[in-house]
Amino acid sequence: MRASWSRAGAALLTILAGASACSSPGPSHTGPIPHSLQGPVTEEAYRIQPGDELEVRFFHTPEQNVILPVRPDGLISLPLAYEVRAAGRTPEELRQDLVQRYTQELMKPEIAVIVRTITGYQVHVGGEVGRAGVLELTGPATVLQAVFQAGGFLTSASPEHTIVVRRHDDGGYEIHELDLAAVLEGEDARGNMLLQPFDVVFIPRSRVAEVNKWVDLYIRRNIPITFSYRFESL
Repeated sequence: MRASWSRAGAALLTILAGASACSSPGPSHTGPIPHSLQGPVTEEAYRIQPGDELEVRFFHTPEQNVILPVRPDGLISLPLAYEVRAAGRTPEELRQDLVQRYTQELMKPEIAVIVRTITGYQVHVGGEVGRAGVLELTGPATVLQAVFQAGGFLTSASPEHTIVVRRHDDGGYEIHELDLAAVLEGEDARGNMLLQPFDVVFIPRSRVAEVNKWVDLYIRRNIPITFSYRFESL
């Protein structure tokens, strides 16, 4: 038993030393961070999604003003412009597209796109949070707001390595690694990005938590340790 304890103790000390080294502050990447991994600024424009209600306003020809929902296929139908993709675009991007389309029909068209109502959308929050699962959001929300709605960080969480996975319409994916610890400490708010429909937020387990799990699994449960106390009367 003593030999087993020596081997286990040596392994434990090795892991603890590695955890101690990882706990020291330092950059999470040794080289330049790819653009897709850089945390964007919080003030990210809202992107239209299916089910939103839009108002399209024509300033010089108000008789063409219309209020309409974005169809499940992401399109809207407008006179003269016909089928126009709205989902996935910002209101400004849609406005610019409509101005270009109506330039052939109207002289100097001035158009406004207003999002009147925002439909609910889903994001998934997993990992070291209180209540992992799918969240139904009814308006713009940041990563940190979604984490709090999911019960907040567990003590085993590593918020400085938060991952957000975003799906594109073309089937591709974009991955962001965010430092929510810096956001909470007021050092850098760039990591608190706005979420988009179907984003996946993952909070990984900290290195210290991994050590504790290893100790519980391989030391406490497999090596019986008894503590004896002896009291001597004075």
